Amino acid sequence: MVFGAAGAGYLYYEHLNGNIRKARLNLGVTDVPKATPNAAGQTPLNILMIGSDSRNTAADLKLGGSKADVGRPPLADVQMLLHVSADRSNMSVVSLPRDTMIPIPPCTDPDGTKTYAALSLAMANESLGRGGPGCTVATWQKLTRIHIDHFMMVDFSGVVSMADAIGGVPVCVRQNVWSHTSDGHGSGLKLKAGTHPVKGEQALQWLRTRYGFEDGTDLGRTHAQHMYMTSMVRQLRANATLGDPGEMRRLAEAATKALTVDDGLGTVKKLYDLSTELQKVPTGRITMTTLPTVQWSRDTNRLVPAPGDADQLLSMVRDDTPLDGHGAKHREEQRTSDDPAAPDGRIAVQVRNGTGADGRAPVPQRATAVADALRAKGFTRALVDTTATAEAKTALLYPSADLEGDAQAVATALGIPLKQVRRSTGVTGITLAVGADWRTGAAYPKTKSPTKAPSSAAVLNGAKEDACMAVQPGFTW
Repeated sequence: MVFGAAGAGYLYYEHLNGNIRKARLNLGVTDVPKATPNAAGQTPLNILMIGSDSRNTAADLKLGGSKADVGRPPLADVQMLLHVSADRSNMSVVSLPRDTMIPIPPCTDPDGTKTYAALSLAMANESLGRGGPGCTVATWQKLTRIHIDHFMMVDFSGVVSMADAIGGVPVCVRQNVWSHTSDGHGSGLKLKAGTHPVKGEQALQWLRTRYGFEDGTDLGRTHAQHMYMTSMVRQLRANATLGDPGEMRRLAEAATKALTVDDGLGTVKKLYDLSTELQKVPTGRITMTTLPTVQWSRDTNRLVPAPGDADQLLSMVRDDTPLDGHGAKHREEQRTSDDPAAPDGRIAVQVRNGTGADGRAPVPQRATAVADALRAKGFTRALVDTTATAEAKTALLYPSADLEGDAQAVATALGIPLKQVRRSTGVTGITLAVGADWRTGAAYPKTKSPTKAPSSAAVLNGAKEDACMAVQPGFTW
């Protein structure tokens, strides 16, 4: 009986694995280095969520579009980057409106038979049709300079089946809403004012609604998606019925059939391991945002990333800074080491020129200039290390705990923040990697790092239960 039960469990596990569709993670020609570990050796986790508008199955076609859509390349109408902090204390989500004009890098089909030339500027959702989700990953990496660890993609029918399996997600509208125009546009969503649980096809309508929310643009749609996702997280965490084996089996079937993922998430175990990491983040530390945009000067129906605010938001994600303003309270790596520093003249420092990052050419003799500055400050054992490297941000690396105090002493002498001092197994002694953020001068440039997402990012906290969508004038009933 024991072996029979184990065999049945194994067969069902393999059945679920067989449900999962897989695709290559990155179809671009270049990659972005993974984030460096923090002082505790932890690294962030970046997952790209993609919603496809494909009508290439009968189920998807029934839920939207016409027969003329069958066979056309799919569009990535939903794109969200989930950034889970290195210490798993918080999660940042950044949505990219589909109408945003961005560069798309060259991509190659998974079988290598076709290469798509780079586009200097195109709608963000076009990347999916240029080889698959791996091109959307490459596009995000080019836009954000953030390494994407995994992607998860779902289509229309997948959204419906998942929404049914969850059993309904509460959403709210301030007025009666009907997403419908006289010429047949709109998602068809029809709700009375107030809070209602949506599931199945109605959940898909909510996620697709553009005409009817806020100002009728794609920005309103992303805000409605954020409301749905945060409500879904709260619903799942509070739903005791998910402890029931039958409920869990139904949800597992729906989830594995709905998803297309990269090979790194291509088994039930890997998806389960990912879920345990995501569950570590408290609901109140989930921050939903939309990339700040402005109207494109050449077409008012299109958007471009907003100078300043978009850079600020993405730089915070790159630096693993929480978007909710509570970053300073959670950065143990900024503490002063208990390890006493040796006299300056006895600290050996290797200086590398890592200024050739972020697509810029290295500054000639930059390591020599910084080593000279260190010697002038009394660190007479500072030498140039010619090892090739590229660092977007300057870093002081040390190999073992007994050198932490020495490394921090070097950082303090040059004005480098202690959060940029970290332990690394890739060095044999204290190593200063001069990054692209320090291309001139003997002292590290003083900049005030942002501590909170800009207001233009339409911030929504995961614990906010009273969020309610504004209805666009003309779409009430």
